[in-house]
Amino acid sequence: MRDLEELKQEVEAWLTDNWDADDRLVDWRTRLVDSGWAMPTWPERWYGKGLSGAEANVVAEAFSAAGAVGVASGGPGRLAAVTILEHGTDAQKEKYLRRILTGEDLWCQLFSEPGSGSDLAGATTRADRADDGWRINGQKVWNTSAHHARYGLLVARTDWDVPKHQGLSYFVLDMDQPGVVVKQLKQMNGHASFNEVFFTDAYVPDGERLGNDGDGWKVAMTTLAHERRMGDVLRSGETAPRTGSIYEEVRQENAVLMAPYTWYPQRAGRVDLILPRAVETGAISDPVIRQEIARVLIMARTAEWTAKRARAAQSQGKPQGPEGSLGKLAASNVARAASHVHTLITGADVLLTGPESPEHGIIAEIFVSVPAVSIAGGTDEIQRNIIAERVLGMDKEPRFDQGPFRNVRRN
Repeated sequence: MRDLEELKQEVEAWLTDNWDADDRLVDWRTRLVDSGWAMPTWPERWYGKGLSGAEANVVAEAFSAAGAVGVASGGPGRLAAVTILEHGTDAQKEKYLRRILTGEDLWCQLFSEPGSGSDLAGATTRADRADDGWRINGQKVWNTSAHHARYGLLVARTDWDVPKHQGLSYFVLDMDQPGVVVKQLKQMNGHASFNEVFFTDAYVPDGERLGNDGDGWKVAMTTLAHERRMGDVLRSGETAPRTGSIYEEVRQENAVLMAPYTWYPQRAGRVDLILPRAVETGAISDPVIRQEIARVLIMARTAEWTAKRARAAQSQGKPQGPEGSLGKLAASNVARAASHVHTLITGADVLLTGPESPEHGIIAEIFVSVPAVSIAGGTDEIQRNIIAERVLGMDKEPRFDQGPFRNVRRN
C-alpha cells in the first residue's frame, strides 16, 4: 500500500492543476478519466490507478474537500460499466467505458419479461443468428430509463435445446434503431419510472456480445450482484450550492438521471419521518405504536450495518458475497414495517393524496410505493432461496424446469 499522506498530496496537486469549476462538464470528466483518478480502484489501463479501497478513500476525501465533481453516477450506466469491465473485450471497454464515466451515453437494463420477472433464466426474448450478428424478437418490462437510453444491457435466449440457464447470452443493444419500441408505464403512485420495450427484428452485431454464446446467466449475475449491493442508495453527484458553471451542468444532468428515482426514498419506507410524525401527531404516547417504532428503528440500524459490511468488502476488492441478498431482503422487511408504522400513526388519512394530505402526499406515496421494494432486483422469495442455498447450505427445492428449455412448460 502506498503512503497515504503522499497519495493525498499527489491528488491535491493534480486537482490544483486541473480542477476548474467553470470548465465544461464533459471536458473536465474527459480529463479526469484520462488521469486515472476517475475510478481509482480500476486497472490503470481502464481509467484507474489500481488502488486499494483504503487508498481510494483518500482520493475521494481530496475530491470532496476541493468540491471537485466526479464521474457520471447514473444507476444503469454504473452497472453497465462494472459488467463490461469484468466481462467485456478490450474493444468493448474502449468503446463504452469512457463515455459511461463522462456521462455522454445513458444506459438501461433489459432483463425482466412479462412472463419471467424474477425468473431471469426463463427469459423467452430470442436472439437468432443473422448477418454476422443476431436478430432480437420479444419483449422486456420494468426497464428504468429505457425511454432515453442510448444502449441497453440485454439478456436473450440463443439456444432452446439446452437447460434454461445455459441457453442465454448477454448483449449490448443499440436502443436507437428500427425494431426497438419503448413505452413508458404509469405507476399507481403517479410516477412513470419504468418502461416496456418491444423488439421486432432488432439487430445486434456479434461483437456486441459480452462473454461467450451461452454465458448470459454468468454475466447477468455480475450485474445483479452489483445492483443488489447498490440497493436504494443512489448517488446523485455534486449538488451542494457552489459557484461555477460546472455545478449547474451537474444539477441539470442529475435532474434527468435521477428523475426515475425520486420516489425511491418512499418505496424504502422513509424511516426518517417516523419519529417526527409520531411526535407531531401525538402517536408517540401510544405504547403499542412506540413498540412498533422501536422495532423498525432496530431493523433499520441492523440493515445499515449489513450494507456497511457489503461496502467495506467491495472497497477491499473482495468478491461478491451474500451481503447483497441479505441486504436486499432486509430492505424489504424494513420498508414494510415502516409502512405499517406510518399507517398506525396516520390512520385512515394515509389514503389521502394532494397538498392538504399528510406530509403533502408523501405518506400516501409511501403506502403505495413500498410493495415495489419486494419485487425490484429480485423478489423476496428469490433472495430467501439464495440465502437458504448459498449461505445456509440447505438443499435446493425440487425443480420442474430441467432439460431442454424448449420442452419446459411456460405460462
